[in-house]
Amino acid sequence: MEVKSAEYVATYVDVNKCPETFMPEYALIGRSNVGKSSLINYICNHKGLAKVSGTPGKTQTINYFVINNTWHLVDLPGYGYARRSMSERKKWTTMIENYLLKRKQLQYVFILIDSRIPPQESDLNFIHFLGEHNLPFIIVFTKADKPGGKETLYNIEMFKRLLQQNWDELPDMFVTSSERKYGKELLLAFVEASNKEFATSGKKRMDEHPG
Repeated sequence: MEVKSAEYVATYVDVNKCPETFMPEYALIGRSNVGKSSLINYICNHKGLAKVSGTPGKTQTINYFVINNTWHLVDLPGYGYARRSMSERKKWTTMIENYLLKRKQLQYVFILIDSRIPPQESDLNFIHFLGEHNLPFIIVFTKADKPGGKETLYNIEMFKRLLQQNWDELPDMFVTSSERKYGKELLLAFVEASNKEFATSGKKRMDEHPG
């Protein structure tokens, strides 16, 4: 897939106000400072599309981007950031869960994992949440600036082993680096195939269960 156009749409705090379209959606989520904005900019060939911040927990809303006028990338608030008040974190959790559980256009959740660090409990817990609710997802390892490096390979292998303790079948996994421009092609090929699937089963699902 070639990204020919990518535009910011709008920001929402209420899932009921998100765009009423038949476009498939791919939600990006991960621990704070995992590199969501950098990955969005890399995927979309647009350096300034998503604002990159060095401040963890910057994303506090549901941010929509339309790609090729045919599908949406959705930037969700991060999780696992403790330097916010309990009330703020609870509000974010409710917002995220409402989006994930109610949004019928949602095709896949992209869980972003920092490949430079060992597996984190917050990531594993979120994956189990998706599994409990039968939500389709893939894992995208970010910041693999040395894709073949021992540390990156070790952390990814350890993550797989931990998942295999509870999962009979592992989800699709992709390794990316926004800095080294690595992994975009495979990720976009996955989206392209998924969009074709949505063109039949996804629209049928929405027609059968409107609202």
